[in-house]
Amino acid sequence: MMKKRNDIAKKYKWRIEDMYQSAAEWERDFISAERAAKRYSARFSGRLAEDGRTLLAAFKSADRLWQLTERVYVYARMKRDEDNANAHSQALADRAQALIAKISAAASFFTPEFLAIPRGRLAKLVKDERGLAAYDYAIRVMLREKEHVLSKKEENLLARLGEVLDVSGDIFTMLNNADMKFGTIKDEKGRAREVTHGNYITFLQSPERSVRKAAYTAVYDAYKKQKNTLATTYSYNTKTDALMARIRNYGSSLERSLAGDNVPAAVYENLIRSVGANLPTLHRYLGIKKKALGLRKMAMYDVYLPLFKLRTDKVKYEDALGIMEKALVPLGEDYIAKMRAGVDMGWIDVFENENKTSGAYSFGCYDSMPYILMNYEGRMKDVFTLVHEMGHSMHSFYTRAAQPFRYGGHSIFTAEVASTVNESLLMHYLLGTMKGKAAQKYLLNMYIEEFRTTLFRQTMFAEFELLTHRAAERGEVLTSDLLCEIYGKLNAKYFGPAVEQDEDIGFEWSRIPHFYRAFYVYKYATGFSAATAISAGILAGGAEAAENYIRFLKSGNSDDPIELLKIAGVDMRSKEPVDNAMKVFEELVDRLEALV
Repeated sequence: MMKKRNDIAKKYKWRIEDMYQSAAEWERDFISAERAAKRYSARFSGRLAEDGRTLLAAFKSADRLWQLTERVYVYARMKRDEDNANAHSQALADRAQALIAKISAAASFFTPEFLAIPRGRLAKLVKDERGLAAYDYAIRVMLREKEHVLSKKEENLLARLGEVLDVSGDIFTMLNNADMKFGTIKDEKGRAREVTHGNYITFLQSPERSVRKAAYTAVYDAYKKQKNTLATTYSYNTKTDALMARIRNYGSSLERSLAGDNVPAAVYENLIRSVGANLPTLHRYLGIKKKALGLRKMAMYDVYLPLFKLRTDKVKYEDALGIMEKALVPLGEDYIAKMRAGVDMGWIDVFENENKTSGAYSFGCYDSMPYILMNYEGRMKDVFTLVHEMGHSMHSFYTRAAQPFRYGGHSIFTAEVASTVNESLLMHYLLGTMKGKAAQKYLLNMYIEEFRTTLFRQTMFAEFELLTHRAAERGEVLTSDLLCEIYGKLNAKYFGPAVEQDEDIGFEWSRIPHFYRAFYVYKYATGFSAATAISAGILAGGAEAAENYIRFLKSGNSDDPIELLKIAGVDMRSKEPVDNAMKVFEELVDRLEALV
């Protein structure tokens, strides 16, 4: 029986109460943000070009307004994620989402009015007011986007529509996390077990093929029953992306999505091309796996089955914390001390409970802890998840300490580097400390699986998004049948001849939450490639490489992500990081094949 939220010990819950001690405190900030938004528009609309002092005040006031709004929103979303069926938490999250739309509308005059300032006049304002130097990068970004910004009236209208434009993702979240149930199956001992988002992969790793197949079938039966609703939801999400690209004068949804990070489309396309060229190595690995498992036919529900096992794969949460600390020693004493303090302060929500959001993430606002949500089950895989999310949170911690609010976040393009560097260091530590052929085979296979699930799988997702958005831009209707056809062909291409395809896997698109944030998943693959290079440099370069990496963690959003990665020694404009990662993958497959 799944535990309820109140059944989880306090020490294993995040200290979200540090953000707001009561509902009244949250309500106070909510109202303050609403009122500040009205004052902001009244005070600054039509006045940005008056003088440098006024422009600086407008920038600073916007930062204060969004910092308050972010706090209100983050708390509400995290409360809902604790228990998605809690009506009060749902209401808070809905109100917070509506607040963002209001704030966006109130501040929507800023960008078009700012961009209407003649270049000469703007240069004078910046020269006259030294405080504007702090906003140099923000100004450069806005000027770069000038051709994609509409009139003041049009920007206000789009801002007011913000809440509605995001509705597809919200519908999917509620359907996926609160309404859908996968029923029960019989486990290895014949006991009835409920299938959940949190334990699904565990079932797919069961030594009993009947358990794997039952869990796989139960999950996809549930999604197939909702196929038309889910196809419509995803279709409208994709249509919205295509429409917004046209409205914003971009050539495509992809171009619009990449523009925020100033990432050339070639980076996206090179990733798909490089990974595609190396699919034969993935196919070879899957062939090795099929043979080692002794399977005459390898089904999709067999793919997650580990090739090798440790004598015990159970790791207590407290032990996982100790492993994490030792593995990340190469990052320096300061990193370890700050991480240890964060754990003690209550950053992490550890275990699954009924209606809790599935998976794991790092979240928080500029002036809160960098919280971590987990659904820890005690597998070695969960240790990697813990280390991964801690990478995100430490990135946030260093950034917020070093940067002002305006640059206190970070692009997903760089965030996935921070998380995956941690995973790479953990793998290196375990390969060095877990002796014996069996342990080495286990770890090598685990590392290969990280490549498969991150670099290859996320690139497959990225290619799916590219194909579906291009179809939407051509005016095609994304029916369930079409989506299953596109996804099924891609799955066959990536998994190759060793894995038998089935009808169910074509529906996998319908359960991927990341698809509601278009052209996002490719950053996992590019981040993995960059992290492979950075972690190798830290392990080989010692203190200097680690110091450069910490400088990168502190850089936040203070420049374009590709430029920031150069601080850590990686240039993602070149094909080299992805190609080198592919070479590492091939070496790992060679090493594993020699041991099998």
